[in-house]
Amino acid sequence: ATAMSPRATRRLLLAAGLLAALGVSPVSPIHVYTPREVYGTVGSRVTLSCSFWSREWISEDISITWHFQAEGSRDSISIFHYAKGQPYIDDVGTFKERMEWAGNPRRRDGSIVIHSLEPSDNGTFTCDVKNPPDIVGKSSQVTLYVLEKVPTRYGVVLGSVIGGVLLLVAVLVALVYVTRYCWRRRQAVLQRRLSAMEKGKLQRSAKDGSKRSRQAPVLYAMLDHGRSAKKAKGDSRKDRK
Repeated sequence: ATAMSPRATRRLLLAAGLLAALGVSPVSPIHVYTPREVYGTVGSRVTLSCSFWSREWISEDISITWHFQAEGSRDSISIFHYAKGQPYIDDVGTFKERMEWAGNPRRRDGSIVIHSLEPSDNGTFTCDVKNPPDIVGKSSQVTLYVLEKVPTRYGVVLGSVIGGVLLLVAVLVALVYVTRYCWRRRQAVLQRRLSAMEKGKLQRSAKDGSKRSRQAPVLYAMLDHGRSAKKAKGDSRKDRK
């Protein structure tokens, strides 16, 4: 191998110094992405997603590591490691037999699944990816919140209460409609009766008018006859005198 001349060495050192001064790294950094928060309930399963971006081809030496820091704890423990094409799951810790590898490095996916969630699973999970020569980059964190399940009996009671309230509302609405229907029907019956009564009064008044018109000549005749009879009696008395 030929040795570099002092001038070439100075140029190389100068270029490295300029790159360092500009903050440019000769190796492109790897980027790791996870959601900020994930929620699950006790006894259920949850997927902790982790994706990454690397400018280099996926290397056979790619490694993916997950760490866990329990809520309220300062210690972080390794719970999963992927290397040499094989997943290595922690089989002695708190996630023993509850963790599943769900990623695919070829698709830039380093996700894991946790089964049978427990309240002690609350905490921060950190995903770290190395894809040589991309080994520079920041890891990404996701916080898991495990919520308590609502007991079945409380769920039944709550469902019964809600059902009872809905039934009561339905009965009240039906009662309002029935009352309104009955009121309208009664008003219609009363209106028909009033119309019939008014019609009957008109007919009676017409009949009474016709009767009076018929009886008037008879009364006048009777009055005239009475007057003539009185006059005749008066004349006879005068003749006797």
